[in-house]
Amino acid sequence: MIILGVESSCDETGIALYDTQRGLLAHALHSQVAMHEAYGGVVPELASRDHIRRAIPLLEQVFAEAAIERGAVDAIAYTQGPGLAGALLVGASVACGLALALDRPVLGIHHLEGHLLSPLLAADPPAFPFVALLVSGGHTQLMRVDGVGQYTLLGETVDDAAGEAFDKSAKLLGLGYPGGPAISRLAEFGDPMAYQLPRPMLHSKNLDFSFSGLKTAVLTVVKKKTTNLCEQDKADIARGFVDAVVDVLVAKCMTALKQTGLKRLVVAGGVGANLQLRAGLDAAARKRRFRVFYPALEFCTDNGAMIAFAGALRLQAQPDAATRNYAFTVRPRWPLDELRI
Repeated sequence: MIILGVESSCDETGIALYDTQRGLLAHALHSQVAMHEAYGGVVPELASRDHIRRAIPLLEQVFAEAAIERGAVDAIAYTQGPGLAGALLVGASVACGLALALDRPVLGIHHLEGHLLSPLLAADPPAFPFVALLVSGGHTQLMRVDGVGQYTLLGETVDDAAGEAFDKSAKLLGLGYPGGPAISRLAEFGDPMAYQLPRPMLHSKNLDFSFSGLKTAVLTVVKKKTTNLCEQDKADIARGFVDAVVDVLVAKCMTALKQTGLKRLVVAGGVGANLQLRAGLDAAARKRRFRVFYPALEFCTDNGAMIAFAGALRLQAQPDAATRNYAFTVRPRWPLDELRI
Protein backbone atom coordinates (compact mmCIF):
# COMPACT_ATOMS: atom_id res chain seq x y z
CA MET A 1 0.00 0.00 0.00
CA ILE A 2 1.45 3.35 -1.08
CA ILE A 3 0.38 6.49 0.78
CA LEU A 4 0.98 10.06 -0.37
CA GLY A 5 1.42 12.49 2.53
CA VAL A 6 0.82 16.26 2.38
CA GLU A 7 1.89 18.59 5.21
CA SER A 8 1.12 22.33 5.27
CA SER A 9 0.18 23.17 8.86
CA CYS A 10 2.48 26.17 9.32
CA ASP A 11 5.64 27.29 7.51
CA GLU A 12 6.91 24.10 5.87
CA THR A 13 5.46 22.45 2.79
CA GLY A 14 6.12 18.72 2.87
CA ILE A 15 5.25 15.97 0.39
CA ALA A 16 6.19 12.29 0.75
CA LEU A 17 5.43 8.79 -0.50
CA TYR A 18 5.44 5.87 1.94
CA ASP A 19 5.11 2.19 0.98
CA THR A 20 4.06 -0.24 3.72
CA GLN A 21 6.28 -2.87 2.09
CA ARG A 22 9.37 -0.86 1.13
CA GLY A 23 9.26 2.05 3.57
CA LEU A 24 9.77 5.70 2.68
CA LEU A 25 10.07 6.04 -1.11
CA ALA A 26 10.74 9.78 -1.38
CA HIS A 27 10.07 13.02 0.43
CA ALA A 28 10.60 16.71 -0.27
CA LEU A 29 10.36 19.76 1.96
CA HIS A 30 10.38 23.51 1.50
CA SER A 31 10.93 25.74 4.55
CA GLN A 32 9.66 29.32 4.64
CA VAL A 33 12.12 30.41 7.35
CA ALA A 34 13.97 32.86 5.11
CA MET A 35 10.71 34.52 4.07
CA HIS A 36 9.38 34.96 7.61
CA GLU A 37 12.71 35.98 9.13
CA ALA A 38 12.23 39.61 8.11
CA TYR A 39 9.03 39.73 10.19
CA GLY A 40 10.38 38.00 13.28
CA GLY A 41 7.80 35.21 13.06
CA VAL A 42 5.34 33.42 10.80
CA VAL A 43 2.94 35.64 8.84
CA PRO A 44 -0.12 33.40 8.19
CA GLU A 45 -1.19 34.99 4.90
CA LEU A 46 2.32 34.77 3.45
CA ALA A 47 2.58 31.18 4.65
CA SER A 48 -0.63 30.19 2.87
CA ARG A 49 0.40 31.85 -0.39
CA ASP A 50 3.78 30.15 -0.33
CA HIS A 51 2.20 26.72 0.22
CA ILE A 52 0.19 27.33 -2.96
CA ARG A 53 3.39 28.05 -4.90
CA ARG A 54 5.34 25.07 -3.53
CA ALA A 55 2.89 22.18 -3.30
CA ILE A 56 2.65 21.11 -6.94
CA PRO A 57 6.40 21.38 -7.77
CA LEU A 58 7.20 19.34 -4.64
CA LEU A 59 4.54 16.82 -5.62
CA GLU A 60 6.13 16.39 -9.04
CA GLN A 61 9.60 16.12 -7.46
CA VAL A 62 8.54 13.33 -5.12
CA PHE A 63 6.89 11.24 -7.82
CA ALA A 64 9.95 11.67 -10.03
CA GLU A 65 12.33 10.60 -7.23
CA ALA A 66 10.18 7.60 -6.36
CA ALA A 67 9.91 6.69 -10.07
CA ILE A 68 6.24 5.79 -9.82
CA GLU A 69 3.10 7.05 -11.54
CA ARG A 70 0.42 8.95 -9.67
CA GLY A 71 -1.96 6.07 -10.25
CA ALA A 72 0.21 3.82 -8.07
CA VAL A 73 -0.94 5.70 -4.97
CA ASP A 74 -3.51 3.80 -2.90
CA ALA A 75 -4.57 6.64 -0.60
CA ILE A 76 -3.70 10.26 0.21
CA ALA A 77 -3.15 11.56 3.75
CA TYR A 78 -3.02 15.26 4.62
CA THR A 79 -2.62 17.33 7.76
CA GLN A 80 -6.13 18.27 8.87
CA GLY A 81 -5.00 20.10 12.00
CA PRO A 82 -3.97 21.65 14.26
CA GLY A 83 -2.25 24.60 12.61
CA LEU A 84 -2.88 27.80 10.70
CA ALA A 85 -6.31 27.63 9.08
CA GLY A 86 -5.26 29.08 5.73
CA ALA A 87 -2.16 26.92 5.49
CA LEU A 88 -4.11 23.79 6.37
CA LEU A 89 -6.68 24.59 3.68
CA VAL A 90 -3.99 24.65 1.00
CA GLY A 91 -2.73 21.15 1.82
CA ALA A 92 -6.26 19.79 2.25
CA SER A 93 -7.38 21.16 -1.12
CA VAL A 94 -4.32 19.77 -2.91
CA ALA A 95 -4.77 16.35 -1.32
CA CYS A 96 -8.51 16.12 -1.87
CA GLY A 97 -8.30 17.53 -5.39
CA LEU A 98 -5.70 14.96 -6.38
CA ALA A 99 -7.63 12.17 -4.64
CA LEU A 100 -10.74 13.13 -6.60
CA ALA A 101 -8.81 13.15 -9.88
CA LEU A 102 -7.28 9.73 -9.16
CA ASP A 103 -10.42 8.29 -7.54
CA ARG A 104 -8.48 7.42 -4.42
CA PRO A 105 -9.57 7.62 -0.75
CA VAL A 106 -8.30 10.44 1.42
CA LEU A 107 -7.86 10.83 5.17
CA GLY A 108 -7.05 13.74 7.46
CA ILE A 109 -4.17 13.28 9.90
CA HIS A 110 -3.53 15.00 13.22
CA HIS A 111 -0.30 16.96 12.91
CA LEU A 112 0.91 15.95 16.38
CA GLU A 113 0.16 12.30 15.73
CA GLY A 114 2.52 12.57 12.79
CA HIS A 115 5.26 13.92 15.08
CA LEU A 116 4.42 11.35 17.74
CA LEU A 117 4.83 8.41 15.36
CA SER A 118 7.81 9.76 13.39
CA PRO A 119 10.45 7.94 15.51
CA LEU A 120 8.88 4.69 14.28
CA LEU A 121 10.33 5.50 10.85
CA ALA A 122 13.79 4.69 12.24
CA ALA A 123 15.58 1.39 11.67
CA ASP A 124 15.28 0.65 15.41
CA PRO A 125 11.79 1.91 16.31
CA PRO A 126 10.34 1.91 19.83
CA ALA A 127 7.74 -0.69 20.73
CA PHE A 128 4.42 0.26 22.32
CA PRO A 129 3.71 1.33 25.01
CA PHE A 130 5.94 4.36 25.65
CA VAL A 131 5.91 7.86 27.08
CA ALA A 132 6.15 10.61 24.46
CA LEU A 133 7.39 14.16 24.89
CA LEU A 134 5.92 16.35 22.16
CA VAL A 135 7.94 19.53 22.21
CA SER A 136 7.73 22.19 19.50
CA GLY A 137 7.01 25.84 18.85
CA GLY A 138 3.31 25.43 19.60
CA HIS A 139 3.10 22.39 21.85
CA THR A 140 4.71 20.91 24.94
CA GLN A 141 2.93 17.76 26.08
CA LEU A 142 3.64 14.45 27.75
CA MET A 143 1.58 11.52 26.48
CA ARG A 144 1.27 7.85 27.29
CA VAL A 145 1.10 5.97 24.00
CA ASP A 146 -0.29 2.44 24.03
CA GLY A 147 -0.73 2.13 20.28
CA VAL A 148 -1.86 4.03 17.19
CA GLY A 149 -4.79 6.19 18.29
CA GLN A 150 -4.35 5.20 21.94
CA TYR A 151 -3.07 8.38 23.59
CA THR A 152 -3.46 9.55 27.18
CA LEU A 153 -2.50 13.10 28.07
CA LEU A 154 -0.24 13.15 31.12
CA GLY A 155 0.65 16.83 31.20
CA GLU A 156 0.96 19.93 29.02
CA THR A 157 2.04 23.55 29.13
CA VAL A 158 -0.30 25.98 30.83
CA ASP A 159 1.08 28.95 28.84
CA ASP A 160 3.99 29.25 26.40
CA ALA A 161 5.31 26.09 24.77
CA ALA A 162 9.03 25.40 25.09
CA GLY A 163 9.71 26.26 21.45
CA GLU A 164 7.76 29.48 21.78
CA ALA A 165 9.85 30.43 24.81
CA PHE A 166 13.01 29.68 22.81
CA ASP A 167 11.91 32.01 20.00
CA LYS A 168 10.77 34.83 22.31
CA SER A 169 13.91 34.67 24.46
CA ALA A 170 16.12 34.62 21.38
CA LYS A 171 14.34 37.75 20.11
CA LEU A 172 15.06 39.47 23.44
CA LEU A 173 18.74 38.71 22.86
CA GLY A 174 18.61 40.09 19.34
CA LEU A 175 19.13 36.70 17.69
CA GLY A 176 16.34 36.94 15.14
CA TYR A 177 14.00 34.22 13.88
CA PRO A 178 13.86 31.27 14.23
CA GLY A 179 15.33 31.63 17.68
CA GLY A 180 15.60 28.05 18.88
CA PRO A 181 18.70 26.94 16.94
CA ALA A 182 20.37 30.35 17.41
CA ILE A 183 19.99 30.49 21.18
CA SER A 184 21.14 26.88 21.51
CA ARG A 185 24.31 27.57 19.51
CA LEU A 186 25.04 30.70 21.55
CA ALA A 187 24.49 28.81 24.82
CA GLU A 188 27.46 26.56 24.01
CA PHE A 189 29.74 29.55 24.75
CA GLY A 190 27.98 30.61 27.95
CA ASP A 191 28.96 30.19 31.57
CA PRO A 192 26.43 27.87 33.30
CA MET A 193 27.00 29.64 36.62
CA ALA A 194 26.51 33.20 35.39
CA TYR A 195 22.69 33.25 35.53
CA GLN A 196 20.59 30.83 37.53
CA LEU A 197 17.19 31.33 35.91
CA PRO A 198 13.99 29.87 37.41
CA ARG A 199 12.78 26.33 36.64
CA PRO A 200 8.99 26.87 36.50
CA MET A 201 6.85 24.06 37.94
CA LEU A 202 9.93 21.88 38.43
CA HIS A 203 8.63 20.69 41.79
CA SER A 204 4.91 20.77 41.05
CA LYS A 205 2.93 17.67 41.89
CA ASN A 206 1.80 17.18 38.29
CA LEU A 207 3.29 16.81 34.82
CA ASP A 208 2.30 20.23 33.50
CA PHE A 209 4.75 22.84 32.23
CA SER A 210 5.04 26.63 32.28
CA PHE A 211 7.61 28.63 30.34
CA SER A 212 6.13 32.13 30.30
CA GLY A 213 7.81 33.05 33.59
CA LEU A 214 11.17 31.86 32.34
CA LYS A 215 10.84 34.11 29.30
CA THR A 216 9.96 37.00 31.63
CA ALA A 217 13.08 36.24 33.69
CA VAL A 218 15.18 36.58 30.54
CA LEU A 219 13.49 39.91 29.81
CA THR A 220 14.29 41.14 33.33
CA VAL A 221 17.97 40.22 33.01
CA VAL A 222 18.23 41.83 29.57
CA LYS A 223 16.65 45.07 30.81
CA LYS A 224 19.14 45.29 33.66
CA LYS A 225 22.01 44.92 31.18
CA THR A 226 20.61 47.17 28.44
CA THR A 227 23.47 49.67 28.50
CA ASN A 228 26.27 47.11 28.50
CA LEU A 229 24.94 43.82 27.12
CA CYS A 230 28.01 42.31 25.44
CA GLU A 231 28.23 39.10 23.42
CA GLN A 232 29.46 37.13 26.43
CA ASP A 233 26.50 38.36 28.46
CA LYS A 234 24.19 37.12 25.70
CA ALA A 235 25.90 33.74 25.68
CA ASP A 236 25.65 33.49 29.47
CA ILE A 237 21.94 34.38 29.43
CA ALA A 238 21.34 31.91 26.63
CA ARG A 239 23.11 29.21 28.63
CA GLY A 240 21.02 29.97 31.71
CA PHE A 241 17.83 29.84 29.67
CA VAL A 242 18.64 26.60 27.83
CA ASP A 243 19.76 24.87 31.02
CA ALA A 244 16.51 25.85 32.74
CA VAL A 245 14.34 24.50 29.92
CA VAL A 246 16.31 21.26 29.69
CA ASP A 247 16.21 20.72 33.46
CA VAL A 248 12.42 21.06 33.50
CA LEU A 249 11.83 18.85 30.46
CA VAL A 250 14.16 16.12 31.69
CA ALA A 251 12.69 16.15 35.22
CA LYS A 252 9.11 15.93 33.96
CA CYS A 253 10.03 13.07 31.62
CA MET A 254 11.65 11.19 34.49
CA THR A 255 8.53 11.65 36.61
CA ALA A 256 6.28 10.48 33.77
CA LEU A 257 8.34 7.31 33.29
CA LYS A 258 8.30 6.62 37.02
CA GLN A 259 4.54 7.15 37.32
CA THR A 260 3.70 4.98 34.32
CA GLY A 261 6.32 2.31 35.02
CA LEU A 262 7.47 2.45 31.39
CA LYS A 263 11.08 2.24 30.19
CA ARG A 264 10.81 3.86 26.76
CA LEU A 265 10.68 7.59 26.04
CA VAL A 266 9.98 9.04 22.60
CA VAL A 267 10.89 12.67 21.87
CA ALA A 268 9.28 14.36 18.88
CA GLY A 269 8.80 17.86 17.50
CA GLY A 270 11.18 20.61 16.46
CA VAL A 271 12.73 21.13 19.91
CA GLY A 272 13.56 17.42 19.86
CA ALA A 273 16.49 18.36 17.63
CA ASN A 274 18.01 20.46 20.42
CA LEU A 275 21.44 19.05 21.27
CA GLN A 276 21.37 20.14 24.92
CA LEU A 277 18.00 18.45 25.45
CA ARG A 278 19.23 15.25 23.82
CA ALA A 279 22.35 15.27 25.95
CA GLY A 280 20.31 15.77 29.12
CA LEU A 281 17.87 12.99 28.30
CA ASP A 282 20.62 10.61 27.21
CA ALA A 283 22.50 11.18 30.48
CA ALA A 284 19.33 10.52 32.48
CA ALA A 285 18.66 7.38 30.42
CA ARG A 286 22.08 5.96 31.19
CA LYS A 287 21.62 6.65 34.89
CA ARG A 288 18.09 5.26 35.17
CA ARG A 289 18.31 2.48 32.57
CA PHE A 290 15.61 3.45 30.11
CA ARG A 291 15.82 4.15 26.38
CA VAL A 292 15.20 7.38 24.51
CA PHE A 293 14.08 7.36 20.89
CA TYR A 294 14.36 10.37 18.58
CA PRO A 295 13.27 10.87 14.99
CA ALA A 296 16.00 11.55 12.45
CA LEU A 297 16.91 15.23 12.48
CA GLU A 298 15.26 15.75 9.09
CA PHE A 299 11.96 14.53 10.58
CA CYS A 300 12.01 16.68 13.74
CA THR A 301 10.53 19.67 11.95
CA ASP A 302 7.23 19.47 10.06
CA ASN A 303 7.45 17.12 7.07
CA GLY A 304 5.35 15.06 4.70
CA ALA A 305 7.00 11.75 5.62
CA MET A 306 5.44 11.69 9.09
CA ILE A 307 1.99 12.39 7.62
CA ALA A 308 2.28 9.64 5.00
CA PHE A 309 3.55 7.23 7.65
CA ALA A 310 0.80 8.10 10.14
CA GLY A 311 -1.73 7.64 7.35
CA ALA A 312 -0.32 4.21 6.55
CA LEU A 313 -0.46 3.11 10.19
CA ARG A 314 -4.04 4.32 10.55
CA LEU A 315 -5.15 2.50 7.41
CA GLN A 316 -3.46 -0.70 8.58
CA ALA A 317 -5.27 -0.44 11.91
CA GLN A 318 -8.56 0.77 10.45
CA PRO A 319 -8.90 0.07 6.68
CA ASP A 320 -12.12 2.13 6.41
CA ALA A 321 -10.52 5.27 7.93
CA ALA A 322 -10.13 6.87 4.50
CA THR A 323 -13.08 8.25 2.58
CA ARG A 324 -14.06 9.28 -0.93
CA ASN A 325 -15.99 12.24 0.43
CA TYR A 326 -13.82 15.09 -0.86
CA ALA A 327 -15.73 17.90 0.90
CA PHE A 328 -12.81 18.51 3.24
CA THR A 329 -12.65 20.47 6.47
CA VAL A 330 -9.67 21.53 8.60
CA ARG A 331 -9.28 21.71 12.38
CA PRO A 332 -6.95 24.55 13.47
CA ARG A 333 -7.55 23.47 17.08
CA TRP A 334 -7.65 19.73 17.72
CA PRO A 335 -6.66 18.09 21.03
CA LEU A 336 -4.54 15.01 20.41
CA ASP A 337 -6.21 12.95 23.11
CA GLU A 338 -9.48 13.13 21.14
CA LEU A 339 -8.05 10.70 18.59
CA ARG A 340 -9.30 7.13 18.57
CA ILE A 341 -9.05 4.07 16.33
